[in-house]
Amino acid sequence: MSFDQLWADLAPVGRSADSGGYHRHTWAGADTDARAWFTEAAAARDLDVRTDRNGNLWAWWGTPGPGAVATGSHLDSVPDGGAFDGPLGVASALAAVDELRARGFTPARPLVLGVFVEEEGGRFGVPCLGSRLSTGEIDPARARSLTDASGVTWERAMAGAGLDPEAIGPDPALLSWLDVFVELHVEQGRALEDTDHAVGVASAIWPHGRWRMDFRGRADHAGTTRLEDRADPMLPFAHTILAARAQAERHEARATVAKGLITPNGTNAIPSLVSAWLDARAADRAALESVVEGVREAADRAARDHGVSLAMTAESTTPLVEFSHDLRDRLAGIVGGRAAESAGPVPVLPTGAGHDAGVLSAHVPTAMLYVRNPTGISHSPQEWARPEDSHAGVLALADVLADLLAVPGGTR
Repeated sequence: MSFDQLWADLAPVGRSADSGGYHRHTWAGADTDARAWFTEAAAARDLDVRTDRNGNLWAWWGTPGPGAVATGSHLDSVPDGGAFDGPLGVASALAAVDELRARGFTPARPLVLGVFVEEEGGRFGVPCLGSRLSTGEIDPARARSLTDASGVTWERAMAGAGLDPEAIGPDPALLSWLDVFVELHVEQGRALEDTDHAVGVASAIWPHGRWRMDFRGRADHAGTTRLEDRADPMLPFAHTILAARAQAERHEARATVAKGLITPNGTNAIPSLVSAWLDARAADRAALESVVEGVREAADRAARDHGVSLAMTAESTTPLVEFSHDLRDRLAGIVGGRAAESAGPVPVLPTGAGHDAGVLSAHVPTAMLYVRNPTGISHSPQEWARPEDSHAGVLALADVLADLLAVPGGTR
């Protein structure tokens, strides 16, 4: 299967020799190389590759225009991330084109393969930024001013990649061309491992978001400042981490504080500032709001107790996404038709992970396929899918695309 060669060609791009994890950050070296890989692979298949106003890549099979079926994912990673999150969907889309052509299939309408930028928010902090810009869910001025850890703005980085940051923003013309979007993704969990199915179908994406917390204290000497005289922001920060775990347990949700910046970050100096980020997710909006408010109250209380100020702001929020039920059921029927009869019904699974498909769902009918992950681990070098399961994903995606492409338009 052509997937194997595509995967082998992409695998070294951005991979750490030490950890085996990936560092593909938007508009930087490895990300640029991954984008070049996609462009070359698509061109080799005589697909018409275009870059939209927001930097997303689109490779067209057929004349670009209304009624298109879209598939794809992203190529960027979290810091030291896994190989499959995003790239599996991109490589599978290319391989599905090969599979359809090998079957002698001729689309009745256009197929377009998409690669979205900054899906992880690994460099500039806002996830799904390419799809948020295209759908008008983020202000272009705010996007241009986003900075990475080195203070480089999105505007500067995008211009450095040879694109025009002044042109970013909503793209209703492109969205109007898309009749349906299907994203294949590695499963971020291990529900499928407990079944006989290599491929499942998504039902919904939990509401989720990211909140920045700035604890401001007073820099001082670690050896000479009495404990009662300190305004140490590390202390309320520590309380907040524990509060996030407690709130997640209380509401059967997810809450994580995994990123923090300490100023001045010296061994023998009490910090003046700790900036940290809360990632929170829950099955419904009410539970999510309860988690965030509980963390906020605990952080406020701890900050007051230690003479520290706190500013907490939302950097991104995403509501509950219920994928199109008709499209979901259609995919489940198609995927189930390939599964062994003994395997039973195709699993239909919710997820706490965000995706470009979730952002697009408010504007385009969307659906997702999941490929089994035996480790259940994601955003880590241990993320994995067996080769035979990846092949099953390609075949399932090809079956779905063949069904959707068989007649002109009509899914909206």
